[in-house]
Amino acid sequence: MIELVATPDNPIPPGAKRHALTAADGASLRMARFTPPRTARGTLALFQGRAEFIEKYFETVADLLQRGFEVVTLDWRGQGGSERELDNPRKGHVDDFAQYQRDLDAFLLKMTLLGCPRPWFALAHSMGGAILLENAHGGGGEFARLVVTAPMIDFYGLRFPVVSRLLANSLDMLGLGAMFIPGGGESTLSLGGAEAALTSGPGKSSLVGLTFEGNKLTSDPKRFARNAGVLAKEPGLGVGDPTIGWVNAAFRQMARFEDPDYPRRWKTPSLLIACGRDEIVSTPAVGRFAQRLDIATLVNIPGARHEAMMERDELRSLFWAAFDAFIPGHLGQDDRIRLAG
Repeated sequence: MIELVATPDNPIPPGAKRHALTAADGASLRMARFTPPRTARGTLALFQGRAEFIEKYFETVADLLQRGFEVVTLDWRGQGGSERELDNPRKGHVDDFAQYQRDLDAFLLKMTLLGCPRPWFALAHSMGGAILLENAHGGGGEFARLVVTAPMIDFYGLRFPVVSRLLANSLDMLGLGAMFIPGGGESTLSLGGAEAALTSGPGKSSLVGLTFEGNKLTSDPKRFARNAGVLAKEPGLGVGDPTIGWVNAAFRQMARFEDPDYPRRWKTPSLLIACGRDEIVSTPAVGRFAQRLDIATLVNIPGARHEAMMERDELRSLFWAAFDAFIPGHLGQDDRIRLAG
């Protein structure tokens, strides 16, 4: 299992310890715990999006430690330093999003065994947001409050969504689920549309032809380059485009969010942060979903691309303003706040 990877501009936060997890179906997962120097005011569980890895969030972890939280996080199966589902490690794949719930169950059990101080809060991004929303819908009451950035309620810009879903399901049913999506491959490194190819050899690895222009994740070139530098140092953390099976599983999960009855069992106060320039997930879909939740707050950051926590300082500060207004909050109180847009 890959140890935590540091680079000159992305040091490992203090109080770090790596742990290994095993999900109920035997999948091996990588977890990390970061302990603040003073008594923690609670534990913040950080959940990444598709194709991400723990190291990408070192800056965010450091910010949370400064706020007095203990921080725990993991790599979902099929990505980062966790076990891959297919023989080709560049394919981030699951057959069903229920597999991610097994990862979450193992993670929550480990938090309990480690004695992570309560109250527990969750911060999740994109695919991680979809997983945590599903957990909350299922009655999961482990977290006192939930913050999700750019939750994967629906994909951005699908011209023919019904046709896309039928095609993904048909190809999956034909046994092609382990293939990359049409036009996809293993060399994109999930850098949000930026063109890059990975080369490696004895004692070296580098990103060749990497360009900031065209990426859909962030408008901050320094943070973009920092994250690419981690992958250059440890290529094993990266994955390419999604498989047909992963996309079909994502469509099934997103279809659940469309059910009018979905929010009825909602008991976890939630903050949903939408990114106004998001070209990965649908910002209008996030807004519609948030409006259906009785105990939810919706914040829109107009200039942000998909990754608010990786954005320019002036946009990232808006994320932290919303976060600090909501976490830890007055536990048990419904304090609906409406900030930007």
